[in-house]
Amino acid sequence: MGKLQSKISFQTTAKYRAEGSVGQTGPAGTSQQHSPTHTDAVTSVAALKPDLCVSGGRDKSVAVSSWRSGAALRRFIGHEREVTKVTSALDSNRVFSASRDKTVMMWELHGTSGPSQHFPGHDLVVTGLAVSPDASQLCTGSRDNTVCKWDTETGECLGRAAISRNLVTHLCWVPGEPYVIQTSEDKTTRVWDSRELQVAHTFPAKQHIQTCCDVSQDGRYCLSCSSGSAGHGAEATLWDLRQTRGRVCEYKGHFQTTTSCVFLPWGPALAPSIATSSSDSTVKVWDRDTAGR
Repeated sequence: MGKLQSKISFQTTAKYRAEGSVGQTGPAGTSQQHSPTHTDAVTSVAALKPDLCVSGGRDKSVAVSSWRSGAALRRFIGHEREVTKVTSALDSNRVFSASRDKTVMMWELHGTSGPSQHFPGHDLVVTGLAVSPDASQLCTGSRDNTVCKWDTETGECLGRAAISRNLVTHLCWVPGEPYVIQTSEDKTTRVWDSRELQVAHTFPAKQHIQTCCDVSQDGRYCLSCSSGSAGHGAEATLWDLRQTRGRVCEYKGHFQTTTSCVFLPWGPALAPSIATSSSDSTVKVWDRDTAGR
């Protein structure tokens, strides 16, 4: 996350002691400076609690940090290679990480520095993680063309499904439902029923690799985004999960691969919006319904 400067209240700093931070605790308005959370590129970040996030990096570590202060609160080390994905059920004390070492690990926010559970079983780099809202089950995906389901308490593999050429790029769980969305290098977005680990629906294939996906908080829509170059491809697509299960809208404007997409929080005073990031060095915010920027 790099070296950050931020204004931190005394209460926030006292509650979360930052490991590896520099400077002294001070009252509100005092500028604090923290050492970098990671020593190499950050590869993934996810929300953990309203005031915390979890990140993974090429330095093989997983870190829990404060959104407000930028301070690293916990750092977990156990993977042998680059961490590719991190996730957590919001408001859970469990953090999950996947790595190029083909493994997935679970960490306890308030536990020891070592992993509390291992999930071995993939043959290639793990590129997708999705945890159920109650954090009792975990779905993982890999470049080995498989999706697996795990019991987070026992570490037992509850199911394994393989589809030819299904090189998984991302997974996300539908809130309040037993369904998991998955994007793939075969240019498709799939909806998995986690109960039997079977594909419940496949959206029409796009022209380019699907790189990432997200689900709206109400579980009605999902987003996927595409690779691309020189203005070709690189779009994000809004899909309907409830009714026609068809394409609702597309968001075009990036000139290189769209690397991630996310639904933004919204309320009565805010129009539903989404954000996309791209290899063209831009982040764009879109009106969800009109595709206006």
